[in-house]
Amino acid sequence: MNTRLVFLEELNRLRHDILAMATRVEEDLGKALAALRAGDTELAREVCAADELVNAMQLKIEDEAAVVIATQQPVARDLREMVTIFKLTSNLERVGDHAVHLAKTVIKLSGKPPFRSLNHLVSMAETGQRMIHASVSAYLNQDVGAAREAAALDDIIDAGHKALTEEVLSLMKEHPELIKKAVRLLATSGNLERLGDHITNICEGIIYMIEGKHEELNE
Repeated sequence: MNTRLVFLEELNRLRHDILAMATRVEEDLGKALAALRAGDTELAREVCAADELVNAMQLKIEDEAAVVIATQQPVARDLREMVTIFKLTSNLERVGDHAVHLAKTVIKLSGKPPFRSLNHLVSMAETGQRMIHASVSAYLNQDVGAAREAAALDDIIDAGHKALTEEVLSLMKEHPELIKKAVRLLATSGNLERLGDHITNICEGIIYMIEGKHEELNE
């Protein structure tokens, strides 16, 4: 078989696996979000248990990508995509970790009085879902403009993190007895803020893959 055709077949297989991994991470974040809304600890535990599957998907893709690089010796644009695949999987795995952290927060706050700040977490997680979907779509469609649009959504997450931080710090001053719970909320908000950063990293990788230049987004 033509060497180029073999490479394209392997690349398409990798793209399919990346889509499967991204879909799984997006679903896990959605489950964590649903658990947060409903206070559903069983659903939250499902998210925690699924983390090993995401990790396994990352390793499988990276092992396969390494074999393609070694056997097909891609150059130029093809090599940049192979490099980007490692960036995609690494950052998707980290996004999955942040979904697990959100699920663990649901478990920790189980049975506790609700905080208004949970509304900020809900909004941040919803935006994170949109970013995951949009960034992977940009990768599969090789669309630089869509990658920039996906990264721009991070501003919404950053604004939510800032609002939550101000609200929780004020709460801690007024109700010192709630400090332990409030600190948990701050940590979870920080994780969701970093979730946005990881997806922004993916978008930067897409731009590098297509245009061959390094571009800092959302500075």
